[in-house]
Amino acid sequence: MGFSARRAPLAQRVKLHDESDSWECRRKIIILLRLYSYNRVFSYKFKRMDMAMSDEEQYAWIRLTLEPGIGPVTARHLLVAFGLPQDIFGASVAALMKVVPQKQALQLAAPVDPVTHTLIERTFDWLARPGHHIVTLADELYPARLLDTADPPSLLYVDGDPQALSWPVLAMVGARSATVGGTDNAFAFARHLADAGWTIASGLAQGIDAAAHEGALASGATPATIAVMGTGINRVYPAANKGLAMRIREQGALVSELPLDTAAVVHQFPRRNRIVAGLSLGVLVVEAAQRSGSLITARLAGENGREVFAIPGSIHSPLSRGCHALIRQGAKLVETAEDILEELARSGSAPKAGASLGRETGRQRQSESKLAGNPPRPDTSVTPVMSVAHREAPSRGARSTPAVATGASNAAQQELLEKMGFDPVSMDLLLVRLDTTVGALAGLLTELEMAGKILRLPDGRYLQRVNHLQ
Repeated sequence: MGFSARRAPLAQRVKLHDESDSWECRRKIIILLRLYSYNRVFSYKFKRMDMAMSDEEQYAWIRLTLEPGIGPVTARHLLVAFGLPQDIFGASVAALMKVVPQKQALQLAAPVDPVTHTLIERTFDWLARPGHHIVTLADELYPARLLDTADPPSLLYVDGDPQALSWPVLAMVGARSATVGGTDNAFAFARHLADAGWTIASGLAQGIDAAAHEGALASGATPATIAVMGTGINRVYPAANKGLAMRIREQGALVSELPLDTAAVVHQFPRRNRIVAGLSLGVLVVEAAQRSGSLITARLAGENGREVFAIPGSIHSPLSRGCHALIRQGAKLVETAEDILEELARSGSAPKAGASLGRETGRQRQSESKLAGNPPRPDTSVTPVMSVAHREAPSRGARSTPAVATGASNAAQQELLEKMGFDPVSMDLLLVRLDTTVGALAGLLTELEMAGKILRLPDGRYLQRVNHLQ
């Protein structure tokens, strides 16, 4: 139902009955207008007003998200009907039953149960620590782009800078079991885009997600990256990324809509993906199989009118098929980070000249470093794969490549084939990926070439043969 159909009874819903309730009433109006995507127009009038929530309000917001069977859509209907969460919990069963079934109405009208109360108290303890926040639909800091989605979360837990959620954001997603070339591309694209003023959002998973976060952090920009979690904000999954998460909170933000202590469960990750897509002005899929959660993120982005980009890969790589499918469906094929920047500039989504005030980019830090006499960091501009040949790829030990050439004669040959991936690769880059000597690598390459498992190209690079797929 459109906004105009709800406009007439608005004053009744917010109960504008006396001056003492003016702050509460204004907050209710803001929520209603935000739920109808009028946030940018209306909240501007109040953006300089102190509307900090009381403990009672925070308690009610947290409780609303903890009630069984009350998801974002049902919560939105309740907020439209009653105003603030404390009004929902103060309503009669009869009034609640006009919005939700009897079972849920009885649940909402009853006193909070002890288990829920204990979790809320623990959440208040968590909020008391530096850098910990909750951002609700009633908050000015709630990211406007999320309001354009079908089911914006009622509440977000943020560890880090909540303002990062409203910077120009580009999402980068892809396979957990990524190829070395895929993670190299993710790192280089993220670093260059962050240097150009974009905050990179991803899901803190292994593979492409971790490489994208690492690349953004390496730019030196602030805020550099946002990690949207499929667990409670205080539980990093996978555990191997705890160190990465700590660096993200210092140079951006960790975000979750799930209660504290929520463990990793498969069905929660599509919910996370909708937030990744909703926060972003565009989504780049780096590598993805045909059935991949990354494609869910891309689909949600497209449904929300966001730009979708995909990096093409080898026709022989299973992790290129998802990207190729997206390109066939209309996603924009990109080969460099500059392709994305040019497309976003054409669509009017690029950061405006004044939009990055207060955001320190990597280029600014390099300039300051040069003035101080320090050597600048290497540039990661146009050629993604070659620009990262000097570094060790992140999360090397956690990454696995799809099984290739299973007839390799020994473990060393098998490892080399995995590190090659499906694209042409130079000997220098293989030396970085394998951490071996020139002599040992040359011997392995010769053995594999004689066995017919790889080809040496005219430019000196090597390519894995695909006869094992035939």
